[in-house]
Amino acid sequence: MRTQTLFTKYAPPAILAVSLLVTYLSSMAPGLTWANDGSDGGDLITAAATGGVAHPTGYPLYLLAARVFQLTPIGSLAFRTNLMSAIAAALASVLVYALVISHLPASDERSSWLPGLISAYAFGLSPLIWSQAVITEVYTLHALFVVLVLYLSSGQAALKLAQKKLDLVLGLTFGLAIGNHVTSILLLPILFFPTISRGPTINDESRSTGKWQPDKNSALRRLTWLGAGVLIYLTLPLRALSKPPVNWGNSITLNGFIWLVSGKLYQDQLFVVTLASAWARIRSAAGLLIEQFGIPGLILGLIGVIVFYKPSPFFRNAIWVVSVFSIFAIGYATRDSYVYLIPSFLCFAMWIGLGTAGLMELFSRKVLRIEIALGIIIICYFFLLASSNWRQVDASKDTRAEDFGRNVLAQAPANAIVFAKGDKAIFTMWYFHFAMHNRPDLAVVVTDLLGFDWYQGTLGSAYPDLVLPGPFPFAEVMISENPERPVCYIEYMEFAKIDCVPAQEARSP
Repeated sequence: MRTQTLFTKYAPPAILAVSLLVTYLSSMAPGLTWANDGSDGGDLITAAATGGVAHPTGYPLYLLAARVFQLTPIGSLAFRTNLMSAIAAALASVLVYALVISHLPASDERSSWLPGLISAYAFGLSPLIWSQAVITEVYTLHALFVVLVLYLSSGQAALKLAQKKLDLVLGLTFGLAIGNHVTSILLLPILFFPTISRGPTINDESRSTGKWQPDKNSALRRLTWLGAGVLIYLTLPLRALSKPPVNWGNSITLNGFIWLVSGKLYQDQLFVVTLASAWARIRSAAGLLIEQFGIPGLILGLIGVIVFYKPSPFFRNAIWVVSVFSIFAIGYATRDSYVYLIPSFLCFAMWIGLGTAGLMELFSRKVLRIEIALGIIIICYFFLLASSNWRQVDASKDTRAEDFGRNVLAQAPANAIVFAKGDKAIFTMWYFHFAMHNRPDLAVVVTDLLGFDWYQGTLGSAYPDLVLPGPFPFAEVMISENPERPVCYIEYMEFAKIDCVPAQEARSP
């Protein structure tokens, strides 16, 4: 079994975490941002800050974690929530490191950490995860839970934990992962795969001689603890009971709860792509893979999964994750479905490390210590690749959302009804109006949601003085029923559109 000094055990992951955090903080948005397709940030920040419920599927665990970060006394409210994304991405990369080095062939302790760092940097500095680490979004926490599930089910955790404790931790982690992002349910088969391989393990053949004995009660225990973790969704109706200003679905009713957590609002976009568009999306996903790691990284990853493949829970689980999340991302017909490829790219980054480890082992048999030079060269390659991607992911100078929100607040007349259209405009106004408590005299109304009963109820709670004619409070009817209020229409496409008119003029024929 490989032994490690204290330095080789703790220094590489510490350097990894610090260097990634410095990188993320240097490129992080200082406030609310639309960079990197992050227009949902205003909704998530506001829901967390006001005790509300975010857009489907609710993201209960994310909202609780975000609120903890929002209570830290540094930066703006948006910056604190952005910070959670950075820390989650750094922790996910550290777990990638730990998972890879635990599955390396036995080798010299002085070089065993290199493939782990290569995998972790390949993932942590890849444009996709980096782009999400500098804004408010759910995907870096999602990546952290994915790699944690992979680690707990890899076989290494089974060698360290008693079976009952492993079932508890794995099941609860899985349930909480679903509480952060519902697509974690795609990992469900991993929960029932055996966590100990019948064949040789990758890094410790001495342990593989033990007989594998399946535990008939293991699956039931895991399901039980999974159910306990998923109960976090019950915090959504509890939040809704306080009638917060952001309250998607009003989940205190059964129908509202099901509508919210099932993502019914988006189900019509799932697997509706045509054959031609599916092929285009496959090519786009392949191009995005090359963009993350470059051709050298692509080759190393393929070497890792093909040439150095070993039958084990580690490879089996990673192949499942790559397959199922790739299919989902390709079949989900939304503009930003590419973010669902993050778990696939995470696993590919681990294969890059294993491919590098295999090549290092081959070189070490011919020329002493050349494997270390090879590992350092590959790490340098990923840093060079990251430097070329900096401008693409950098959100530190993106002030569009902040500028737009302040412009609306400055231009809107007193007591105006502000009709907002489009996620950027809507969520930005929610952030400034509800989370930052700016311009309480305004009434921010989302025109596209007026047809939902739950939204009409939310408006009534948020603005008790606003007349909401029923059963269909269309904008024109609402304007006529609130004659004393000026009206503004706001939207942001490629530029800000802010149109405000006085009360009488708004009602002129």
